[in-house]
Amino acid sequence: MIRLREAIIKDLPILLKFEKNLIEYERAFTPNLKKSNFHYYDLSSFIQNPKVSVVVVEKEDKLIASGYALIRNNKLYKTPRQLVFLGFMYVIPEYRGKGINEKILKYLMDWGKSKGHFEFQLDVYASNKSAIRAYKKAGFKFETITMRFDTEDKSY
Repeated sequence: MIRLREAIIKDLPILLKFEKNLIEYERAFTPNLKKSNFHYYDLSSFIQNPKVSVVVVEKEDKLIASGYALIRNNKLYKTPRQLVFLGFMYVIPEYRGKGINEKILKYLMDWGKSKGHFEFQLDVYASNKSAIRAYKKAGFKFETITMRFDTEDKSY
């Protein structure tokens, strides 16, 4: 049986491993990630911030997945004024394809709605086809696409 719950500071060492694994996984989708160690998120402050929900998924007292929802301002020219940004979607490999990410999305979207928000956004690498399929299945649609061009990259 799996259980979703809010992360606590005691979860931080495992969450930092998840983050490292996520960064390594995403290196295949973009050539411009730094080679040095870095963090995508300030997980410690996220866990303690009431405008952020960091969710973990447990199975038999072992953390197997994570995600977060962050209330943030929308672009000045868009409505609503605030939205819920989703990120840190990570499921350890042996549990992928079992609907866990869908449960995380539902949990985080319920959290956002409970805070009075109904606009949800996330970023996904264009070549991450499995993530795109999962998010489309959950009802997400493309809005903008970020494109890049590196004049020093000979493959262009």
